[in-house]
Formats: sequence, C-alpha cells, structure tokens
Amino acid sequence: MSIRPYLAISGTIFGIVAILHLLRLANGWQVVLGTWTVPMWVSWGGALVPAVLCGWAFRLAVRR
Repeated sequence: MSIRPYLAISGTIFGIVAILHLLRLANGWQVVLGTWTVPMWVSWGGALVPAVLCGWAFRLAVRR
C-alpha cells in the first residue's frame, strides 16, 4: 500500500470520529462505560483532535 491511500483512509476515519463527537454534542447523547457516564466536555477534545488529524492527513495526501 502506498502512502496516499493510507492517508486518505486515515483522514476519512478521523473525519468520521470528529463528526460523531460533534453529533454527540449537538444531540446530547449519553455515553456510559460500565458505571461511568462520560462527560460531554470529553467530546470537545474528541472532536477537535480528530478534526486536526483529518485535515493534516488530507493535506499530506494532496501534497504527495
């Protein structure tokens, strides 16, 4: 596998993760892991970091 498809696939996955976190924030979906309810503020980082990685992956894919 060359680097360009890898970057495109990675960027797509990171983009989907970012969108799901934004949907959680917009719709107020609760996430429960065992007995712990994940706070909504976790999704802010969960949206920001993958969004940056998505942009970075696609920028690198276009350059190559």
